[in-house]
Amino acid sequence: MGKKLAIGLAAVAALAYRKRLRDWHLHWGATPEEVEAPLAGDELLADPDVVATRVVSIDAPPSAVWPWLVQMGPGRGGAYTYDWIENLFGLGMRSADTVHPEWQHLEVGDTPSVAPGKNPGPNAMRVRILEPESALVTVSDDGTWAWAFVLEPDGAGTRLISRNRIKSGGSLGGRLALALMTPGSWVMERKMLNGIKQRSEGLARDSAPALARQT
Repeated sequence: MGKKLAIGLAAVAALAYRKRLRDWHLHWGATPEEVEAPLAGDELLADPDVVATRVVSIDAPPSAVWPWLVQMGPGRGGAYTYDWIENLFGLGMRSADTVHPEWQHLEVGDTPSVAPGKNPGPNAMRVRILEPESALVTVSDDGTWAWAFVLEPDGAGTRLISRNRIKSGGSLGGRLALALMTPGSWVMERKMLNGIKQRSEGLARDSAPALARQT
């Protein structure tokens, strides 16, 4: 009886999450138009099982946001999220609070998800689209995950759009893992986007006096 009750409660909780929270987690911060709009990189992974479009408004121009995106990755600028959680999986993340010139060189074909000196595995995220101050798209080598960062000017600021397109692989285990990952990915990505927002706005403030002196 106890086991049946637990299974029933779990099913009810899963249904309630799907109806009440799942879409909010997948589309945190995004307008309906942003959720539906085609973005750079959509064409690189067709028929995904999950599409998450999350957005943050940043009071800084794209030029102040782009450096933080370019330097992301282990052994580089980190992920601007909860480093201690990332490092439970041995990722060696340490989120940078300054822009590092040595990490500003990124090219199509690079694997920023892999720490320098390590061999990329089959899941390595590889840069497929690189449009400075506009779009950065990476796709896993196994073709199951595409992650796009798109910068849309918004007045004097920027809408930073993060879109994940993910395939489960079709197995029951894969689908279950993907379902469990959704709320966790929201927690981590919300922290990441807010971390980029904070750093970008700080960079814009620090740069303003220098630009004023030049003019």
